[in-house]
Amino acid sequence: MSTTPNNLSGGPLAELRLRKPPFFMVSLLLIASTVTLLPFAYAFRARVSTSTDPRIHLIQDMGNQPKYGPQTASTVFADGRADRPVIEGTVSRTAVLGDDHYSSGFTKDATGKVTFFEGYPKRITVNARLLERGKQRYAIYCSSCHGMDGLGLGIVHARATELVEPKWVPPANLHTTTVIGRQEGHLYNTINVGIRNMAGLGGQITVDDRWAIVAYVRALQLAQDAPANLLTDEQRRMAK
Repeated sequence: MSTTPNNLSGGPLAELRLRKPPFFMVSLLLIASTVTLLPFAYAFRARVSTSTDPRIHLIQDMGNQPKYGPQTASTVFADGRADRPVIEGTVSRTAVLGDDHYSSGFTKDATGKVTFFEGYPKRITVNARLLERGKQRYAIYCSSCHGMDGLGLGIVHARATELVEPKWVPPANLHTTTVIGRQEGHLYNTINVGIRNMAGLGGQITVDDRWAIVAYVRALQLAQDAPANLLTDEQRRMAK
């Protein structure tokens, strides 16, 4: 059995063996390793728990500003409320006072009976420009259900029919005698607040644009069933 002289366990080469690090270095290394895990532990705790404290914002932008939230208390006002009641007599900037025909399309008497207005308000001039605007707004807000021709065969209806939706209610055909017989104010009110399953679009369409759509709907109806006296001789021949 041979032995290796001068191995690391003894002899001249023993001095080349690495010595154990001092205790304080080992301790510092363990502490440093533990500290590096603290941010991850804190982030994990924040993900699985809730807190009433505001989030930490490294960049103080407009998303972090002193303000009162809804239904909170405030010492600024005598009643202790942050939410302030509407000042008596406040009127919306978009409100139109004294012209029910223009703003509502109907009038209501003391008993609550509603009467829709015939024709257009005085401030609305029916011309080519209004009809062109109405066509544009109709294409955006109405055609998806009622179709560009007003027959109620828009792409939304086509898709619902394809999917055989059991609760789907077909959009109204704007050329029926029922719709044709409605007053212009009634059509305006339908656009404004909706009717039956149709949602109101008053929040998306301005007052003038609602009347422009009404005028365009009337133009569509007239195009489908125009009186003979409004047609030229050539148009009458083509209609036969």
